[in-house]
Amino acid sequence: MRKYIATIALAAGLLTVLLGAVTPAYATPISRANAVAKAKDYLAYDAFSRKGLIGQLKFEGFSTADATYGASHSGANWMREAVLKAKDYLKYDSFSYSGLVGQLEYDGFTPPQARHGAHAVGL
Repeated sequence: MRKYIATIALAAGLLTVLLGAVTPAYATPISRANAVAKAKDYLAYDAFSRKGLIGQLKFEGFSTADATYGASHSGANWMREAVLKAKDYLKYDSFSYSGLVGQLEYDGFTPPQARHGAHAVGL
């Protein structure tokens, strides 16, 4: 009986050593798949920068790692997203070129993406 308990204790110790690095903070395949699905859902009805989409996913409760993974694997073309967001802004307000670029950068688009968005809408 003692040998059996010792074997179980040894096995438990080995599992703790091997799996001790796994914590709930690490991404799981399911949480990553859910983050990708949610990112695609958001992109289907609104334009986002990569940074903005990560922020939205984090707001939804995804970890930073899962949110980043979701945005990175959403299939988004960030230049296209910048154009779509620029078009959205111009539906409701008037902007100068520099004003629109600044707004897009504020939304998390990179400077090249923001400039592309503003140029693509004719500014």
